[in-house]
Amino acid sequence: MIIILISIGSFLATFLGGLIALKFKDRLHLLLGFSAGALIGVAFFDILPEAIELAGSRFEISTVTSFLVLGFVIFMIIDRFVAPHHNADEHCENTNHRGHLGAGSLSFHSFLDGLAVGIAFQVSVSVGIMVSIAVLLHKFLDGINTIGLILKNGGDKKRALRWLFVNSLAPVIGILASTIISFSESVLGIVLALFCGFFLYLGASDLLPESHHQHPTFWTTLMTVLGVVVMFIAVRLAGI
Repeated sequence: MIIILISIGSFLATFLGGLIALKFKDRLHLLLGFSAGALIGVAFFDILPEAIELAGSRFEISTVTSFLVLGFVIFMIIDRFVAPHHNADEHCENTNHRGHLGAGSLSFHSFLDGLAVGIAFQVSVSVGIMVSIAVLLHKFLDGINTIGLILKNGGDKKRALRWLFVNSLAPVIGILASTIISFSESVLGIVLALFCGFFLYLGASDLLPESHHQHPTFWTTLMTVLGVVVMFIAVRLAGI
């Protein structure tokens, strides 16, 4: 039942983020900063310890952390070379095409977010809830980014809303896909380590730089620290 509610929540969070992006622009950097801190916090405080514990019976800690780095690198390559979704290159002749690539990349990331949620629930309910909180925050921002990418690259409002629907549905498909995937405990730990690298990349290399781009660094930094602290407290309370 809880996984169904999270699927609905993920869809609504993404769609709501996109709708808000059509109306508000000036305050989004604070939410980006908070979300970056939350993703980094859940990666270090929750996902990585669980990955080490689950894989510890078969793999060395250095092996688990190596898969974390591998996850970071894999998603960096996907992000930068397979379907880049950052600021449009002003020299690119077909910016509309670039917008589609960016929105497609975000949708793929959303699918992986949903997969991460489903896999986290295979570990335990508390881990699943912590990962879900981080993902829901990220989904809200994904909706914002989807709208921004399409409009910034020459697309109209109707096209932006179509991509927003696709991105909103992607994590739901990811969660459903996780229900037919089963891992042993040690392999599950390695998979969590890969997703830990994914979350660290999104937080540190994607959301964090964007949060203080052309905005006051002090407030965005404060929001990032707040995101880390909130996730630390949430993980500790979940472990009680």
